[in-house]
Amino acid sequence: MKKFLKKLETVYAAAAFAEAGEFETAREMLKEEKRIKKRDIAKPRPRKQLRAD
Repeated sequence: MKKFLKKLETVYAAAAFAEAGEFETAREMLKEEKRIKKRDIAKPRPRKQLRAD
């Protein structure tokens, strides 16, 4: 849920910049969001060790 709200915030901020005529700033904001998302996916997550007792 937290990721969704952050993405929504970024999209609304980009829309506000675009409405003000700052199209390049809006594009850069959305590109940065994509780069962060790709980096998060590529990062391996540690697995839990399952042990039989």
